[in-house]
Amino acid sequence: MKTIHHVFLGLGSNEGDSRLFLQQARALIASEIGRICRASAIYRTAAWGVENQHDYLNQVIEVQTALSPLALLEKTMDIERRLGRKRLVRWGSRTIDIDLLYYDRLCLHTAELHLPHPRIPERRFVLVPMTEIAPDWLHPQLHKTQTELLAACPDTGKVEKTALSFLP
Repeated sequence: MKTIHHVFLGLGSNEGDSRLFLQQARALIASEIGRICRASAIYRTAAWGVENQHDYLNQVIEVQTALSPLALLEKTMDIERRLGRKRLVRWGSRTIDIDLLYYDRLCLHTAELHLPHPRIPERRFVLVPMTEIAPDWLHPQLHKTQTELLAACPDTGKVEKTALSFLP
């Protein structure tokens, strides 16, 4: 019997038809990674890191998966590649970005993967949708809920709800 893990993924896009890229990513995640349990609304957000680019559409989803953390990372990177993601500039424009935010309550630090995602506390574009679907989810290292992390977040970038999510 396979163990089922609860993971939270952050989705983002600011190139081309961003709504379509989010929809395609959710569909591929649902068919190849696992069942999407919850999905936040879609938010229009200011670019973070490299700010002279188009706004992003961002969303957080909760997924049940039997994949290991590294297999999950490989699968999400494969989905990104298939949807046209090119890794040219760190924090640059992209058709789709899929970040592994949380994997159960696991803390993992390898050359390939850090869990939970190390920049969650700094990013309103993650914390606002995360708080929408899992406000009491406890950060396993900081021992704070998503609501508490959002209240303390130093990021003041724009995060505006644009649409409700449709599953997948």
